[in-house]
Amino acid sequence: MISAGVPIHKETVRNEFSRAKQLAELPPSLRGWTLDVLRAIWRLGKRNFSLQDIYEFESELKTLHPKNENVRPKIRQQLQVLRELGLIRFSGKGHYLLPG
Repeated sequence: MISAGVPIHKETVRNEFSRAKQLAELPPSLRGWTLDVLRAIWRLGKRNFSLQDIYEFESELKTLHPKNENVRPKIRQQLQVLRELGLIRFSGKGHYLLPG
């Protein structure tokens, strides 16, 4: 695989594919939330981010999931799911890091 004209090591590609595959294997009831939180992280456009950064998307996530009355706890839960999948890393005290 090539990114921005630079070849990417095959192990890196395999690891990223494995993470994506894990995300696809989540139950549908979680997948929507998980993907929506992941998209919010990507929209931040930075590798290091905080829980407060993600809370900025609270109203948008509430609109996407109107039946959920506990958006902030759900955000925290989904950050934990993303961490367990290896898509983000917890760096302490409400701070996270996108690997790579």
